[in-house]
Amino acid sequence: MFVSHRWILLATSVSTALILSACKPTKDNDDTDPNATTPPVTDIVDAPNDVDADNDLVAGENSADESQMTDILRDYTRSMTRMHDEMMIGMGYNDPDTAFAKAMLGHHRGAVEMAKIQLKYGTDEEMRQLAQEIIAAQQVEIDILNKWLASHPDTAKPKPNTEAMQQAYARSMDVLNGEMVLGIADPVPDMAFARGMLPHHIGAVEMANIQLTYGTDEEMRQLAQDIIDGQQMEIARMQQWIADANTDNKAKEAQGTSEADNHQQSEQAAS
Repeated sequence: MFVSHRWILLATSVSTALILSACKPTKDNDDTDPNATTPPVTDIVDAPNDVDADNDLVAGENSADESQMTDILRDYTRSMTRMHDEMMIGMGYNDPDTAFAKAMLGHHRGAVEMAKIQLKYGTDEEMRQLAQEIIAAQQVEIDILNKWLASHPDTAKPKPNTEAMQQAYARSMDVLNGEMVLGIADPVPDMAFARGMLPHHIGAVEMANIQLTYGTDEEMRQLAQDIIDGQQMEIARMQQWIADANTDNKAKEAQGTSEADNHQQSEQAAS
């Protein structure tokens, strides 16, 4: 689908700021009290819809002017910012299992928010149905993650594989941020949802694979595998929908061009 130059610039600005922030440390392990443990983080109360209560889109000169956004892009961008912030907290944890649980919790919340935005603006029945399914499935997993985190605090000190795990998560954020911000900027609401949710799901699969590489908790490893299995099917579904939609649009454009040519030829013949 066509994305205007203005939206590409906007998406690039947001993406750059988020990716740069992903490279910043989220906590200083050198200042950690060796005798203390990080308390479990379970649920975070959603910020109200009031503009003043929402997180800033991005900081400094890279901040995007919300007044230039459509309502749907503004909703998606705020949702993505909240998701990013919570994921980065988890990805800064020392314990791989706790890092996965906290980061995936934020990721799932983001998916639910995106699905609700699709139900608010989208009209395509297949994408609206997918949005409903995402809300139902990921809310179940959100409950599982909250319950698990309540009894599994992060470790006070890094583990031997902590740095490698954190680096793997940082790399996975590049695809999630870059592709997702371009997707949600699509001017067609249903396509914005499909193109935004597609890299979101791909990111979830990458995160789950990182958990299977570094995590040891059986419940979280099983959840990671369930995420891979379930979201791979939805990835294929969205890819097919996008391909079909693009094919339909090309066919319509070709038909319009043909009709215009025929009309022009008729006018020339009449004259």
